[in-house]
Order: sequence, then C-alpha cells, then structure tokens
Amino acid sequence: MFNWIEQLANWLLFDLFAMSRESRMAESLHFFVYDTVKILILLFAVVFLMGIVNSYFPVEKVRNYLSRHKLFGLEYLIASLFGVVTPFCSCSSVPLFIGFVRGGIPLGVTFAFLVTSPLVNEVALGLFFGLFGLKVTLIYMISGVLLGTISGILLQTLRLEKYLSPWVSELLEQGQREEKALQNQPVRLLKRLPDIWRDAMNILKAVSPYVIVGIAIGGMMHGYVPEGFFENYMGKENFWSVPVATLLAIPMYSNAAGILPVVQVFVEKGIPLGTSMAFMMAVVGLSLPEAMLLKKVMSLKLIGIFFSVVAACIIILGYLFNAIL
Repeated sequence: MFNWIEQLANWLLFDLFAMSRESRMAESLHFFVYDTVKILILLFAVVFLMGIVNSYFPVEKVRNYLSRHKLFGLEYLIASLFGVVTPFCSCSSVPLFIGFVRGGIPLGVTFAFLVTSPLVNEVALGLFFGLFGLKVTLIYMISGVLLGTISGILLQTLRLEKYLSPWVSELLEQGQREEKALQNQPVRLLKRLPDIWRDAMNILKAVSPYVIVGIAIGGMMHGYVPEGFFENYMGKENFWSVPVATLLAIPMYSNAAGILPVVQVFVEKGIPLGTSMAFMMAVVGLSLPEAMLLKKVMSLKLIGIFFSVVAACIIILGYLFNAIL
C-alpha cells in the first residue's frame, strides 16, 4: 500500500542526493521521509472518512449505547480486536485515535485500540511464529489483546476526559453542532464534502507540527542508537531487568516487524524471553514520538497516566512471560 512512499524516499535520498545507504544520516532521513508522508496521509484520510461517518452515521447513538449499556468489558475487547486488524505502528495509530475521540467514542475504549494496534497485527504474528513458534505466538497475541483491554478499562475508570486538550473539546463541540444541524436539515454528501475537506485540512494543519517533531525524534533514535546499547543494561538473571528493559525502550520507536529481529538477538544472547518481549512491547506501544503526537490531543498529565498504566501492564506481562516460558 505504501511501497510508493518507500520508492520516493529511496529516489530522494539515494538517487537525487546520492547519499550512502549505509550512513546513519541516510537511515534517519529515510525513516523520517517515509513515516512523515505515510502518517500525514493516514491522518488526513482517517479524519476525512470520520467526517463523512459523523455526518451520516448516528455516532451520538453509538456513544450513548456504549455509555448506558453494561457490556461487561466487551466494548474494550472489541476495540482491542479492531487494533489487531490494523497493522500500524504507534504513531500511525494516533490518527485513528483522533478520529475516534472526535466521534465521541468513550476514551477508555479508544485507549484499548491505541494500545493493541501497534502491538499485535498479522505481520508481527507471522514473524513471531517464524522466530519463536506457535506457543509463544499465541501467548503473545492473547497477552497483547488483554493488555489493550485491561489498560482501556483501567484508564476509563479514572475518568480522564477532563485531561484532553482544549483543541479536542473544540472538535467535540463542533462535531455535536454539525450533527444537530444535519439532523434538523439533512444535506447531501456532495454538498457536505467541501466542509468535511476543510475540517480535515484544519486538523491536519494543527497536528502536523507534532507529527514532524515526533517522527524526527524517532528518526534520530532509529539511525543513531548504537547496536548492543541495550544489552549492556539488561542482565540475564537480574530481577530488575524487566522494568529496566521497559524504561530503556520508551525512547525508541519502531513497529513490531522492525523490532522482532532485535528481540531474537536478545534471546539468542541469553536475555530472558519475557524481558525481551517487555522491551519489544514498550518500543512498539510506548515511544517519545508517540507522546509528541498525542500532545496535541492530551495534556502532559494524561500522557503520563497513559504511559504509566501501559508500562505497568507491560512489566507485569514481562514477569509473567519469564515465569511460564
């Protein structure tokens, strides 16, 4: 789907500017160009489509149904399973997160998607199966879905909506006004498209600086963190290796497919599988670039709470993996 962006980045850096493919600068810039173009396209497409959905689909009824009916956590599980079928990295999941929040979906349900989407997808599961076998793959898949579900439930119980940014509150109010106007006087899609396009462009302009800064940080990490850096800080039998691995992973940024070969090297060098998987989950599910993107949507306090809850769940899963594998 995004092969043309890969080709564009290759042409720009390696053909036009004749950069060496082995240089760290080229690796960082390639990462930056590819992810920036991809995420901005995803952001615009998702917001534009959500604008159409919000115009013609009774989102208010869905929101009321989710808030008034006790589904006993099923809504969080559904959101996590939806995350499984969306093969995005953490930063690519943020546009969908913004679309869900704008649509008025409960925050905890939206968080359940945000946690699971980068962790578990068919690409990661296929690589997991090839590297570690069926048993480990099934355990990872189930634990990834449970991580999203449990994190979403915990975050929803904290009632954190007040910590969303004022920009999100404005989006919600705007969406409610537009929905009421459409209910009172239905408008055909073709006449509605210019307004939807304008709203999508406004959101893209507001979020794009955070996207660019976040991906720039990720690119620097991707190209300049030396090999073997993390192995020096994760002891083979150290009790504190799981939280240390989780904390060391947060500054990193990669998708599941990109970090799995690193996990394989960790395991081959004697680092426990649970510790290695905690590192992978933190790299994929929590990152500084993701925090930069979320800053437009959340306050720093909410980002801190989100990262803390997910990191705590990852650490628990890491210890559990070490105990049973």
